[in-house]
Amino acid sequence: MLIRRGFKFELKPNGMQSQLMKQFCGCARYVYNRTLSLERSLYKKDNKHSFKYAEAANRLPEWKKKNPFLKECHSQVLQQSLKDLDQAYTNFFRKRANFPKYKEKFRNDSIRFPQGVELDEVKQQIRLPKIGWMGYRKSRDIIGTIKNVTVSRRGEKWDVSIQTEYEVVSSAPNPSEIGIDMGVNDNVPVPLRQTSEDEENQKLTRLEIKA
Repeated sequence: MLIRRGFKFELKPNGMQSQLMKQFCGCARYVYNRTLSLERSLYKKDNKHSFKYAEAANRLPEWKKKNPFLKECHSQVLQQSLKDLDQAYTNFFRKRANFPKYKEKFRNDSIRFPQGVELDEVKQQIRLPKIGWMGYRKSRDIIGTIKNVTVSRRGEKWDVSIQTEYEVVSSAPNPSEIGIDMGVNDNVPVPLRQTSEDEENQKLTRLEIKA
């Protein structure tokens, strides 16, 4: 059985890397908001119009020609921004959320990389495409294969959320071992208290799977 799990750490970028991440967040926000505005206009003209990720992604090359600053951002970041909008529409139509809203500057700024990220746990460094290698505050080992990486802004600090996937082998229970004597028995295992760190990682995993 495949399991997905999230690991969150604080990044230690230098000044230039911090500026690049701010620019990438701005580019992602621009693409998200401009696409949302265009989609609303198209719907007003034709109420049968619906958002399609492929159509939105096909606009990116032309937008990059007219807006050179978008070329400085990694293409994956822009594409993932459109996927976020796609998910926002899906949540709305399935009555799980309100209609998509425009993203505000400096509020919940984040960018996501689905591939191309490298990790060196020994040196406690991570390489983000078009941004480079930087340190991170390692608090635990990472388990599994990296599936995607999200970088988020927290005031003047930056965090990285690494979602991994790994396989857990679950053996079928032995029928003779299923029954438990409900009398007083010191050998019956007591559930361990969940730590705040475990709760944070589980919450992170659920949020990223929905993303």
